[in-house]
Amino acid sequence: MSKPSDSIRAFLNGRRYATLATLNDDGSIHLTPVWYLFEDDCFFVSTGSPSRKVRNILARSQASILVDRRNRIGSEIWVSASGAAEIISGGRSKEVNAKIHQRYLTKAGLEDPRVGPAMEEAGDVTIALKPNSWKSWELKSMDDQYFGGILGRTPEKWFLPLD
Repeated sequence: MSKPSDSIRAFLNGRRYATLATLNDDGSIHLTPVWYLFEDDCFFVSTGSPSRKVRNILARSQASILVDRRNRIGSEIWVSASGAAEIISGGRSKEVNAKIHQRYLTKAGLEDPRVGPAMEEAGDVTIALKPNSWKSWELKSMDDQYFGGILGRTPEKWFLPLD
């Protein structure tokens, strides 16, 4: 897919965890679970400037991100995107990171002097990933195409629960 569909955009705008992949010096992949914001077809991730993610992106700008839903048996979906990433700092970073924190923290968490300021300090820069490649998969599509929708109607009959 060249650009995400409206249904994929709606999925990405939900509050979920993502996994960010960057490339280490030795060629191995560095995977990190992250909070994110999806806005204007771009992913934003709050992080600390000394992190491996930042060091990797500064050295090799290519990155990938995966967002998935696995907690509802029979309605699994994933979206991955890859492209060039850059590091944003300063006022723009603070603005974007505040939006990210508002997506994941309660009002009490944001206002608590132990939590809100610590989260803001820990995320002093932002990774911006502008994808040029998209992939997605949804169990519902496969179910409709191959099984006539029976998997989604009675998922407990077909799938074991996850631990």
